[in-house]
Amino acid sequence: MKNRIKDLREDADMRQIDLANAVGIDQRTISNYETGKTYPDSFALIKLADYFKVSIDYLVGRTDYNTFIKEDQEFLIKQIIEESAKLQESLHRFINQT
Repeated sequence: MKNRIKDLREDADMRQIDLANAVGIDQRTISNYETGKTYPDSFALIKLADYFKVSIDYLVGRTDYNTFIKEDQEFLIKQIIEESAKLQESLHRFINQT
């Protein structure tokens, strides 16, 4: 678990203090999670999972799938569909011009 929190934080280009301020957990506590000295309780896991938009299972290493929360998945799917329609329209116009 310690690597997941650190990896997510680093992928977001955040310092420990930035994450601490964002989720309301002391910076030293974040450091302890990342070094494996202590482990997050259920409340901290929820805060971290919500913040990074991953499942708790991902944070604790039960899965390697870095999954988004359902609402975010639906939003991303909608964006993909909209972009796909725009690309199809552009492609159709290009084909008709030639």
